[in-house]
Amino acid sequence: MPTWLVTGGAGFIGGNFVLEAVRLGVRVVNLDALTYAGNLQTLASLEGNPDHVFVHGDIGDRALVSRLLTEHRPDAVLNFAAESHVDRSIDGPAAFIDTNVVGTLGLLEAVRDHWKQLDGDAKAAFRFLHVSTDEVYGTLGETGKFTETTPYAPNSPYSASKAASDHLVRAFHHTYGLPTLTTNCSNNYGPYHFPEKLIPLVIAKALAGEPLPVYGDGQQVRDWLFVTDHCEAIRTVLEKGRVGETYNVGGDSERRNLEVVETICRLLDARRPREDGQPRSSQITFVADRPGHDRRYAIDASKLQTELGWKPRHTFETGIAETVDWYLDNQDWVRGILDGSYRLERIGTAV
Repeated sequence: MPTWLVTGGAGFIGGNFVLEAVRLGVRVVNLDALTYAGNLQTLASLEGNPDHVFVHGDIGDRALVSRLLTEHRPDAVLNFAAESHVDRSIDGPAAFIDTNVVGTLGLLEAVRDHWKQLDGDAKAAFRFLHVSTDEVYGTLGETGKFTETTPYAPNSPYSASKAASDHLVRAFHHTYGLPTLTTNCSNNYGPYHFPEKLIPLVIAKALAGEPLPVYGDGQQVRDWLFVTDHCEAIRTVLEKGRVGETYNVGGDSERRNLEVVETICRLLDARRPREDGQPRSSQITFVADRPGHDRRYAIDASKLQTELGWKPRHTFETGIAETVDWYLDNQDWVRGILDGSYRLERIGTAV
């Protein structure tokens, strides 16, 4: 049974990844600081499972990470831990530097020192996989897609912090020989998504009968990637990827933000109509755009598909329907979050 140290495994993507990894027969040591978006309810089905070891702690705690590496001797470290919301990074960029840059550096140093003292096959097989975002590439015009050789041009404090962490991972490979892999993904969606992000936010507000805020003209384009497809891509890169390489992961599902909101409204109207019979699209409200809002992202995932044989299993239509159904069936999970400090308010309006 392989053992993986997963950081940020109580978050959205990390939580989905941990659930699938344990189901597939991997022993997971899960390190998470449980900041606002970390949610142990996501991992409730693993309670008492000996193949899931949860550790509450920070990736920047070198002593803790070193102890976990020595004690559990993982075959791989997968770094999902990150502050990840653009709007929050506008209001408070320091936390993003602390976690995404300083924290990643501490993690890399601990992993490097552990890897250097491994012997033979264990050293040769060890991998450090860093999960990143397409936002490091900046924004696109009406045409074209991001490739692995697209120059970095981050436009928000969040994407700048992720760009810095990507560069650190690259540097640790080229300087110290650490066997690293990096993935840059497009916008994820699916179960267990913290409801500050567009899709779960719209579902929650639509069900509550509240206005559905659409930034600017709603014509911003994103490539949408269903979270379990992303998790499968990461496992594929871990198993088959070439050391030192970067792989872009996309869902091949470009949609304008307004189109995404309208699709959710139609799905909810069909599944849970409003009592007054009005369409939920009547709740759409255009609000002032996010400062520095990137206009379009699109991922070229052909390297991953051609070299490693991965492609997404979900279209946007099947994925968004599955997502809406999951939220309708798991309102207790949503209420558990909304009982905390987040109240569906808008953040990230600072200029």
